[in-house]
Amino acid sequence: MPQLDRPASGTVDPASTSLSAQAWLLNGTPLGLAALLLVAGSLADDYGRRRVFLAGILALGITTALGALAGSTWLFTLARVAQGAASAALLASSLGLLVHAFPTPRERLHATGVWGAFVSGGTAVGPMLAGALPGWRLVYGVLGAAALVIAVLGTRTLTESRAPRGGRPDLSGAAVFSLALVSLVAALTLGRDGWLRTPVWLLLAAAVVLLAVFGLVEHHSRTPMIDLSLLRRPRFLGSSAAGLFTGLAVIGMFSYLPALLQRGMGLTVLDSAWLILLWSGLSFAVALQAKRLSGRVAARHQLALGFVLHAVGVLTMLGAFGAGSWTRLLPGLVVSGVGSGLLNAALPLVSVDSVPPDRAAMGSGAQQTFRYIGSCAGVALTIALVTSSGSLSHGANAAMLVSVALAGAGAATVATLK
Repeated sequence: MPQLDRPASGTVDPASTSLSAQAWLLNGTPLGLAALLLVAGSLADDYGRRRVFLAGILALGITTALGALAGSTWLFTLARVAQGAASAALLASSLGLLVHAFPTPRERLHATGVWGAFVSGGTAVGPMLAGALPGWRLVYGVLGAAALVIAVLGTRTLTESRAPRGGRPDLSGAAVFSLALVSLVAALTLGRDGWLRTPVWLLLAAAVVLLAVFGLVEHHSRTPMIDLSLLRRPRFLGSSAAGLFTGLAVIGMFSYLPALLQRGMGLTVLDSAWLILLWSGLSFAVALQAKRLSGRVAARHQLALGFVLHAVGVLTMLGAFGAGSWTRLLPGLVVSGVGSGLLNAALPLVSVDSVPPDRAAMGSGAQQTFRYIGSCAGVALTIALVTSSGSLSHGANAAMLVSVALAGAGAATVATLK
């Protein structure tokens, strides 16, 4: 890990760190998520989704509070990795709880749509909260306290569900898979400073070797973390591809856009939050209403349409940073926000429908693992493209064009895999 910036005061300010440090900060949470999502989903199915969910929300509250107390950038980054690991338990187990609570297809459609909408809602509320409160430490303190309150409420309202398969937990598979993803995400993050450097290639090679070992471990395990036969199912492949391209094209672009608005157009944190709210707010509203498409539009076509709308929206944003006009971003934010809503509504549904009902949490974890691997790669790629030339406006245009191309590839992939 590269040396991260530490202000002379001995405290950390995430908004004023270097580009390299920002890459690690942005990828900290996705790193924890990617490493543990599949592990958490498998454990939730076998040992209790409610148990894993409550453990995750409790851990999220504690790690968020620790982030507020971090005295240096590297400690803050470690806290974000831990937040991601805790969030993995939440995301994977929550969809498993929904499948158990809403067993019929129609009920499941509505429940997963609401789940996806609130993913967008969190994206909308987070930047506004950060801009409204006086200091990022207070933001983290408030979020940590809120997570602990939810943990207490969850003990009273959630019912347990599981699908035990017998046998021991796949600890060896979990360890090898986590190490493989940590190596891959670290390589993607370090690649921002040069893809041909020795540490990057060594980490990529380690990830490939570890994934091969993981395949062997799963093949011989009585209770594998993931059933490798699922890789022969087009629906599972389509779900995984949709998650991957969402991370690459959408999350990668919009994770860095607030920093780009502040650096390239001189907007304040709150001003950039209002712009992002337009995108994420529309995503929230569209995801809530997407259930009306049931029976009219197949899930894969909804996903393809979401990718196409994202691509069209980003295309209309080209040149905005060269002109220094934030108003030129508005049409693109609207169109891409609608596309993001369609994606967020369909992704949770296809993730649980692509696997047997008793493996719902594992299916959710698998798709979201690909989503956050894509996110890590997308963030690193976006930062590398933006800073690749002497002109920020040219770099922003290059990043947008790559996002458009990736969204197009995502649309073609999910439309092809039935």
